[in-house]
Amino acid sequence: MEIFKTCFLMVGLVLLFMFVGAWIGGEQGMIMAFLVALGMNFFSYFFSDKLVLKRYNAIEVDENSAHGLYAIVKRLCQKTSMPMPRIYIIPEQMPNAFATGRNPSHAAVAATEGLLNLLDENEVEAVLAHELSHVRHYDILTGTIAAVIAGAIAMLANFTQFGAMNRENSQRNNALMMIIIAVVMPLAASVIQMAISREREYKADKGAALMTGHPEWLASALNKLENYSRSYAIQNASPQSAHMFIVNPFGSFKDKFSGLFRTHPSTSDRIVRLNELAQQLSTSHRNHGASGFFRR
Repeated sequence: MEIFKTCFLMVGLVLLFMFVGAWIGGEQGMIMAFLVALGMNFFSYFFSDKLVLKRYNAIEVDENSAHGLYAIVKRLCQKTSMPMPRIYIIPEQMPNAFATGRNPSHAAVAATEGLLNLLDENEVEAVLAHELSHVRHYDILTGTIAAVIAGAIAMLANFTQFGAMNRENSQRNNALMMIIIAVVMPLAASVIQMAISREREYKADKGAALMTGHPEWLASALNKLENYSRSYAIQNASPQSAHMFIVNPFGSFKDKFSGLFRTHPSTSDRIVRLNELAQQLSTSHRNHGASGFFRR
């Protein structure tokens, strides 16, 4: 069901982009919009991971330089038969983490120093399982493409706002349509982009809970991260990469607007879902006698 929702939203975003391109430049505009989206997505597919890691000054580590962190990631990858991703530590005191990369074979997970200092080992494992779940389901690629297309719609809307690329016909002089293209369409694109991001966060939470067998570990980690983020934000955080983090890198005080424009579901909703899943797994454990299910 979650995959269907994401596909539906992605198709809607692409159609919105093509509509804006068609209105601005006719049939040629629609084709141009599609080609621009294709080119931007191609660049994003191959280079977005390198750019975001560089932006946050992420430092690659290995088994020798970060034995405990490496061991957790290796254990999770063995559980899920995933390739071992590159591992990074970000020299940042606000606790947070993200994953990036176009597919499981070209992936990286990054955690801030603040996260490693704040959380216990079980909670760190749950957070990393969340990020690896994003990798397994290609969420990083999906989120990056959605961000690129939404940004391209905003760019085209700016052309309309300043009168660029307009042709002389009555439709293009329609004031109401100009307002819709310049204002409403970028807002609609942002709403769709944020909906995709929130949907994938719920999916990754569930994937992490099943990967570790302990939904309460992630619930506890999210609670700590939420409490900390009420007063702090990550330095140099960018709106383009905000959806990648496990919690909003701008801090929860920046995430109190309408739920339509949130990059992440509310932490309280995520914790409620995780607690419900913990109850379901506990019931299944008792009913089926899965004696080792919750053990490491």
